[in-house]
Amino acid sequence: MSNHTLMHTDFAFKGQRSVYRGKVREVYTIDKDLLVMVATDRLSAFDVVMPKGIPFKGQILNQIATRMLNETADLVPNWLIGSPDPNVTIGKACEPIKIEMVIRGYLAGHSAREYALGKRELCGVKLIEGLKENDRFETPIITPATKADQGEHDEDISVDGILERGIVSEADYALLEKYTRLLFEKGSEMARASNLILVDTKYEFGRTKDGEIVLIDEVHTPDSSRYFYAETYDELQQQGLPQRQLSKEFVRRWLIDQGFQGKPGQPIPEMSDSYVEGVSKRYIELYEAILQESFVKADTSSIRERIKENVDRFLSQL
Repeated sequence: MSNHTLMHTDFAFKGQRSVYRGKVREVYTIDKDLLVMVATDRLSAFDVVMPKGIPFKGQILNQIATRMLNETADLVPNWLIGSPDPNVTIGKACEPIKIEMVIRGYLAGHSAREYALGKRELCGVKLIEGLKENDRFETPIITPATKADQGEHDEDISVDGILERGIVSEADYALLEKYTRLLFEKGSEMARASNLILVDTKYEFGRTKDGEIVLIDEVHTPDSSRYFYAETYDELQQQGLPQRQLSKEFVRRWLIDQGFQGKPGQPIPEMSDSYVEGVSKRYIELYEAILQESFVKADTSSIRERIKENVDRFLSQL
């Protein structure tokens, strides 16, 4: 199976200046101010990369993100130039803005955990009394987080905190908030068309060399977003039962059941081939539910050669 997953790359593209290796993606900087972003099959949970890759995971996340960038380009400018390979996006090189714009339509995940601890303010946003987990907010709330450097954890931050630290100007923050609400509205509309609810998500932005603020990174994927099934939401909420959700939460829950939460000294649980195959099938289900189309598996017999050939051809035509 390992021969058919993409765990790492070591390309030397024409004009390549540098390479950055993230938890699950590898980003090559090319002359002409271009970035080649390769989505690997690595699986990250609790900020730890698992030893085994998930077949087709990189393709799935890359293709969802590319579709979402294309679908929202008329609302918010983005970094995308093209996707010459199922695992690759090529776009404009940007200086990342060190904030994650997290937007929440429901009291779920981190916000629900904070609320359960008695907190009634999150990132400067006041929360009303009497909410229960997964309740819908009257208006979606924006709860930004600092974009941490590698090896560190993101932290909640208020608008005042962002401005005090000088991360962005007041005018730029207003634009980020406007873009965030436009994207969430569009993402929610697309989710409804697939009988889903977009619960919460995060957006990342960067500046082009001309200073324009654009949307970067993955958008509305199950790794960056949480979805509920719309048809069962009301009934489950009324009964006080957990919501059926589409996200990689199922991986986190399995790891927790195995006694792993990424804390020092905790060994990573052994993922059997059958479990890995099961995770791959779940990601395919996520793709098909979100995009409402059948997933077509790319040829994985020689992934690196395929990527190199496709990227070289694309770059030569620019």
